[in-house]
Amino acid sequence: MAIITGGPGAVTLGPADRAAAVAAVKAELRAGLAEDDALIGALADTAIGLAEQVTGQVLIAREAAADMPAGAAWQMLPAVPVRAIQAAPDMTIDIDGDGRGWVRMAAAARVTFTAGIAADWDGLPAGLRQGVAMLAAHLFADRGATTPVPAAVTALWRPFRRIALIPGVRA
Repeated sequence: MAIITGGPGAVTLGPADRAAAVAAVKAELRAGLAEDDALIGALADTAIGLAEQVTGQVLIAREAAADMPAGAAWQMLPAVPVRAIQAAPDMTIDIDGDGRGWVRMAAAARVTFTAGIAADWDGLPAGLRQGVAMLAAHLFADRGATTPVPAAVTALWRPFRRIALIPGVRA
């Protein structure tokens, strides 16, 4: 199985979310220069991608696709939390209480689904938003990479981490 598009870390914010993220980063920087918006937006994409890798979750809802093999057993989709799965013929789908998406299918297919904690930037929990803004501001202010990432960034994200000692299995 392989994520084709939209999985954790593959972030490009939409226009409204990018504008909100840029505003949050500029507030963190106490800066107002519009000429830096493109760079700050790109750094916000990077910060969200890193937050997704740390938390193990997709932050802002987006469509993703995964190639899944045929099988009678339940197979877990590779991103969480899943909000919706596009059903196809000969496919059984389910989303459990932990936001994990599951499929069973008679033939191998590409499964399209939507995953994300929040529908948009404003819907993200405050700790995730603040950590992303702080990291993007840090990346902007210290482009020479001479200082470590503020510890507060990971501290803000820690409550949202998903850790699994074994892969998900479903009977």
